[in-house]
Amino acid sequence: MTRIIAGTLGGRRITVPRTGTRPTTDRVRESLFNLLAARLELSGRSVLDLYAGSGALGLEALSRGAASAVFVESDQRAASIIDKNIAALGVSRATVRRGAVATVLASGAARPADLVLADPPYTVDAGDLERVLSALTHGGWTTTGTVVVVERPASGPALTWPDGWEVWPSRTYGDTRLELAERA
Repeated sequence: MTRIIAGTLGGRRITVPRTGTRPTTDRVRESLFNLLAARLELSGRSVLDLYAGSGALGLEALSRGAASAVFVESDQRAASIIDKNIAALGVSRATVRRGAVATVLASGAARPADLVLADPPYTVDAGDLERVLSALTHGGWTTTGTVVVVERPASGPALTWPDGWEVWPSRTYGDTRLELAERA
């Protein structure tokens, strides 16, 4: 089991899929949200959680004051666990979109997200992620000021961000690297 670290749901446990996902560790999640808190106010923001797994990143954002979260997950078992976690926590401002990230992004956004959290399987290569970043940029999913965080293996190549993104310094925690950028 994984827990929500801070905020209104802090300390509450959530279920994680038994196989097929690699949940972000508590240490990395706490460091990520501390880093974000130093640069932006999370309160009232909309969040898009890509490759959501258990939903831990988006649920952490909701616990810390985000107004809403959309979770995108292709694995049906994992998506069902996200639904169960949302219900168990009593969160009403969350939606689960089932399907491959590329397919969901191609369907267009109802409104842009303020924060995008992407924790893809480490087997997803940089080229695929760069196509996701392009879809976020050109598909109405982001706007000026949107922050995108991508969790990657520390040993992998750095991402090439589309034009119009201000890249923040990456952070490495063990075998995990966080790459961040803000849309200018």
